[in-house]
Amino acid sequence: MIELVIEQRRRSLGGGMEVGRVLPFAQRRMIGPYVFFDHIGPLDLASGVERSVDVRPHPHIGLSTVTYLFAGEMMHRDSLGYEQAIRPREVNWMTAGRGITHSERFERARAQGDHLHGIQAWVALPTEHEEVAPSFSHHAGGDLPQWQDGGVHGQLVAGSAWGLTACTATHSPQFYAHLDMVRGATAEIPTGHAERALYIASGAVELGGATYGGGKMLVLGAAASRVRAVEHSAVMLLGGEPVGERFIYWNFVSSSKDRLAQAAADWKAGRMKLPDADDAEFAPLPEEPAP
Repeated sequence: MIELVIEQRRRSLGGGMEVGRVLPFAQRRMIGPYVFFDHIGPLDLASGVERSVDVRPHPHIGLSTVTYLFAGEMMHRDSLGYEQAIRPREVNWMTAGRGITHSERFERARAQGDHLHGIQAWVALPTEHEEVAPSFSHHAGGDLPQWQDGGVHGQLVAGSAWGLTACTATHSPQFYAHLDMVRGATAEIPTGHAERALYIASGAVELGGATYGGGKMLVLGAAASRVRAVEHSAVMLLGGEPVGERFIYWNFVSSSKDRLAQAAADWKAGRMKLPDADDAEFAPLPEEPAP
């Protein structure tokens, strides 16, 4: 029923910002097209917090980023000219394709303090779409199907499941959902997807007769069908069809190591446009060897 349990590993992003890194993992690089999964917080940011905690402008290729918050606010700015705050239960979906840059700032926290908690995932694009034109969309409201049933408040973030479809612009078969579950509530886990996983963002759940706490991703076998909340829990369900092997270097994802090297060279040489509203600084290329 459960093929693998992946524990988040704490990673510093610099400036005092720390995340729980879940994917990629040595024994399981991807879940369907989901190639990267970071648990942000939970953490309290005091009023006047230093700008060093912000995520400075940085580049991506070959993927879509999806940012989803349980609490707090982040400000997104990108090289296409979009400037959009993201708040709880809203979705920022940015497709990098052949190249995009963006920043993520904590401006509300700087002004008044904030409690931040959320997930950022990367979705690898299928090979035939890796070089599509970059795009950005923001989703809040009716284009993200929601439902309530037996103590479960669910929201479909992307893809199709439970007979529902979200309007986020995906490029391959997948699903991504948030379940807010009261103690004792049970929920159906979608079937019909080649690969599936469940991540416990908070609380604890029971699956297959065993109990699992927060910060764990459960890679599910074909038999897994229902999950029960042992306490009030926030659960993310994700999966879909594999898109093939992907390589990661820094913020770049590609089916080709040569393409990663080209992206790194383009960033180092200043050939990738910065956001117009946030071009005074940028994240440098890591000193680690290029792919």
